[in-house]
Amino acid sequence: MEQCLDVQRRLNGLEDQTLESSGNNNTPELKAPVGFKDPTKLTKWVKVFLCLSIAISVVSIWSGSLEYGMLMDFKNGVYSSRETAMANAQANDLRQGIVGLVGVVIVLITLFCFFKWVYRANYNLRRLGAARLKFTPGWSVGWFFIPIANIWKPYQVMKEISRVSSNPSDWAGRKGLSILSWWWGFWLISGYFSQVSFRMSMRADGVNQLLSANVLTLISDVFDIPAAIITIILVGKLFEMQMTSFRKLTQLPLESDTSILTLHNE
Repeated sequence: MEQCLDVQRRLNGLEDQTLESSGNNNTPELKAPVGFKDPTKLTKWVKVFLCLSIAISVVSIWSGSLEYGMLMDFKNGVYSSRETAMANAQANDLRQGIVGLVGVVIVLITLFCFFKWVYRANYNLRRLGAARLKFTPGWSVGWFFIPIANIWKPYQVMKEISRVSSNPSDWAGRKGLSILSWWWGFWLISGYFSQVSFRMSMRADGVNQLLSANVLTLISDVFDIPAAIITIILVGKLFEMQMTSFRKLTQLPLESDTSILTLHNE
């Protein structure tokens, strides 16, 4: 009986200590991040479609190289008859059209997944305890679509996400990932050549202009590959940083486990 009363007194004492510590403002209280959205599946889809975009870039380079050879044959007068030249031109247009259509679909889905991932990454930072962020979840995506400002704002968005993700509760003074500069540099170069080649191809009225547009498109496709690879690495790093921060917040303190085990052993 005395042992039972002794255990009861210890339990009451433990309860009183818990109530006192919970009311103490100086003691940090462990809380699971409310509203945190698991980005695991979304991150996987982003990587899948980035890999598909790499594959279609390789196919585009192959198809563009065939077009370049055909245009050079036109320029050098290799074709013996007009019928043969027109047949090759039609086959080239069909092949390029199919590759281009598939490429557009893949790029659109990839961008949709990526922008959704950026939105969620920014959103989750606040659920992990981050404060005083410059960019909201909506504007973290919106700046990608604002002319002129989208030359530097998306880089700042991703830099803030990378600075905060490692330690959302204390991120002031932290630097962004060094890979960010490479990521944004490749995307700017690729986007520039892509726009210039598209405009040039729309205005082209001769073989020489078509050749120039073709070369610019090939350059854009080449830069697309390392840009996508770096994006895969960047997304993976930021994902791991946020999930590490999430696990730290949801992990039970070892002291509570130890006290319970000690009580039961006694």
